[in-house]
Amino acid sequence: MSAVDLRATTATGTTTAPGSSDGRRQWRRQQWIRRAPLLPALIFTIVVTQLPFVATLVISFLNWNSLYPDERRFTGLDNYAAVASDRVLRNSVVTTVLLTVLVVIISLLIGLGLALLLDRSFPGRSIVRTLMIAPFLVVPVAAALLWKHALYNPEYGLFNGMIAVVANWFGVTAPQPDWISNFPLPAVVASLVWQWTPFMMLILLAGLQSRPLDALEAARVDGAGAWQVFRYVTLPHLRRYLELGALLGSIYIVQNFDAVFTITSGGLGTANLPYTIYTTFYQAHDYGRASAAGVIVVIGSMIIATFALRVVLSMFREETKR
Repeated sequence: MSAVDLRATTATGTTTAPGSSDGRRQWRRQQWIRRAPLLPALIFTIVVTQLPFVATLVISFLNWNSLYPDERRFTGLDNYAAVASDRVLRNSVVTTVLLTVLVVIISLLIGLGLALLLDRSFPGRSIVRTLMIAPFLVVPVAAALLWKHALYNPEYGLFNGMIAVVANWFGVTAPQPDWISNFPLPAVVASLVWQWTPFMMLILLAGLQSRPLDALEAARVDGAGAWQVFRYVTLPHLRRYLELGALLGSIYIVQNFDAVFTITSGGLGTANLPYTIYTTFYQAHDYGRASAAGVIVVIGSMIIATFALRVVLSMFREETKR
């Protein structure tokens, strides 16, 4: 029953015109009956997500340092002005943008290559696909620890061990670099790329498998080669999937804390905005300024998420038109 019905049935079995007060009351009652089972989930979501954000928003307008509890007071936008003028915070914003751009672009490129390979039929493809997804299922802190100790360690790490093995083949002594100290930001980027490439691969693989077969056949009949099919048929079709992967990846990388905290502890120019918020809150104990920076991160994430939702909705509309 909807508002466009010509007649509305009341609880007593009689019919009323939808434009009458009884018809509107009955329609609203039916709507609430349908929505009532969702109310507990909605209330839980509001309590878990929205109330903490409202509390953070309120604290961001206060001068609140736990080291000086008696000096707590309302300061308006002073914390936001301090965030904008703080050189450390500005540098962390630049690092966050650089980290996000590098991880997303590299993950998309590698994921696209892997998706093109896995789109072909070969023996053991399902096993290979499962193994390729595994890095994305690893807990972020565990993945960062794996890279820090099993791969980057200058004494027993896999990278230096491989260099030593290759050097022994040629009878030379190979250097044993400290990867984290010498290449701090690339070390963080590599660990995040390893973890997020499977996610990009899955999105792009779904896009490849949804290509219209008639367009591919028509291109091949017209004499198009593999590169021409990819450039003029496959790549335009994957545009929405590339955008979706970039937006979803950006939402996560902007908020990433585990890799920076575990691998470099925010040193050597790798402190991003979430890590700087952490140090402001737990080390400087400046709750107001940390909350203001956190609100800025949330607003940025919401802007990116809005674009992601638009891309998803446009993809759904395109699928329903087929």
